[in-house]
Amino acid sequence: MRIDWSTLILQTINVLVLVWLLSRFLFKPVSAIIAARQEAARKLIDAARDDARAASAARQAAQAELATVVAARADALKAVAGQAAAEKASLLAQAQAEAGQLRDAAAARLESERLERTRDDARRSTRLALDIAARLFTRLPEPARVTGFIDGLAGQVALLPESVRSELGAGNTPLQLSTPRALDAQEIASCRAALSASLGRPVELAVRIDASLIAGLELDAAHARVRNSLKQDLEHIEAVLLNDDEASRPS
Repeated sequence: MRIDWSTLILQTINVLVLVWLLSRFLFKPVSAIIAARQEAARKLIDAARDDARAASAARQAAQAELATVVAARADALKAVAGQAAAEKASLLAQAQAEAGQLRDAAAARLESERLERTRDDARRSTRLALDIAARLFTRLPEPARVTGFIDGLAGQVALLPESVRSELGAGNTPLQLSTPRALDAQEIASCRAALSASLGRPVELAVRIDASLIAGLELDAAHARVRNSLKQDLEHIEAVLLNDDEASRPS
């Protein structure tokens, strides 16, 4: 076998030229395109990673914000619940206090009304007893309704201040004597004698009938009034009883 070196060399040169041409016009552009595509892909991947990291950071921030909001909401709910409980307790205490005050006021009012009814009953009983006593005294013997009170009236006149006693019956002015009934001559004489002895001088009498006296005598003057009658005694008893009842009234 004989090798044609010129042909081999020529073919080798052709191969080298072909390789250079392929390298020049095909391999390098394709490599550049591939490198560019790889660089673009890398950039896209990096951008995607950055976006993923940003999204993860945003998600974590959102989760943290959500946790903060949830915690704040829970705290707010606890605060509102605590405030509501405190307000409820305050309102309940206030309502209980007001109910207690109303209950005490109602009890006090009922007690006051009960005491007032008791006092009214006592006053009615007192007046009824005095009315009965007055009616019983009207049944006294006629002489006892006057003669038994003459000395007592004269004794009270004797206790008056001298300035008042000197005015009684001065200038022959008759003394105004009130009696429960008409007096006979002996009774008038007894009254005149007792009063004259008490004043130390003769006096005249002007007798006026006042049936409300029931029994006894009363003397009226410009600056004095001397009372010695059952009417005065009953009025005094009634005043004492009613005053004692008023004094027992709670303030």
